[in-house]
Amino acid sequence: MTKNQPFFTHDRDSDAFMPTPVSNGPWDPNSLHGRIVIGLLAHVIEQRHGSDDFVPARLTVDMFRLPNTTTPIEVTTKLIRDGKRIKVVEAEFFSGGTSMARASCQLLRKTENAPGNVWSPPNWDAPKPADIPRPTDARLGMNGKWTTRPIVGHMGSLGLRRLWMSEVRELVEGVPMSPFVHVATGADFASPFANAGDQGLGYINSDVTLYLHRLPVTPWVGFEVVNHHATDGIAIGECWLYDEQGPIGTSTVAALAQRKPMTSVPPP
Repeated sequence: MTKNQPFFTHDRDSDAFMPTPVSNGPWDPNSLHGRIVIGLLAHVIEQRHGSDDFVPARLTVDMFRLPNTTTPIEVTTKLIRDGKRIKVVEAEFFSGGTSMARASCQLLRKTENAPGNVWSPPNWDAPKPADIPRPTDARLGMNGKWTTRPIVGHMGSLGLRRLWMSEVRELVEGVPMSPFVHVATGADFASPFANAGDQGLGYINSDVTLYLHRLPVTPWVGFEVVNHHATDGIAIGECWLYDEQGPIGTSTVAALAQRKPMTSVPPP
């Protein structure tokens, strides 16, 4: 793996994105990681339709095929609603001319909070990333695809699980990751973090829904598992998301049981 190689290059003449060798995922070495499918959809939506006056409050990505790592990718977008307070954008991810994933993003205009007090759960009492030693197990960042600072628990542990994550690569070569793309790329981690058990990761997620009431303002995104349930091979998982200043939103996934679970869950 080349250090800090981006996940995609971009041919601006054809507007095609080409995966690099570090773009592969854990289920098949020849298919893309779901995190960068989500990240690229967020990137294109923001590039074409984003605005400083609007927050991407909800991003839902359906992933119904596994794109391979050797085929150019095209992302199309459609502005469904262009209102003064609400924008809705749809995007579609094509690999080799075949639709592989689809996104819907709702962007809401910034205003002022409504008057009065509303109950919210307390902020987590986690140490800052700088106060946590760098992990020695390379699997915690999939051997350099991202970096982590574990707080408590780990993938597959039965109990409280908390972790800081930060990106170490550009998503698209030459384009710094925006806060939205940063958190969207990491949002897929809610699936393995919430759905892995004591016999490994037996579920592959088919979607991600990211809710944000604000964008992260620090490089680290915190994940706290708050839900997992499964029946008849269909699972849901949810993480609350934080930056170093407090809560920013949630990431929720639906997942299907795999016949051959991934067993390489990092130890405590």
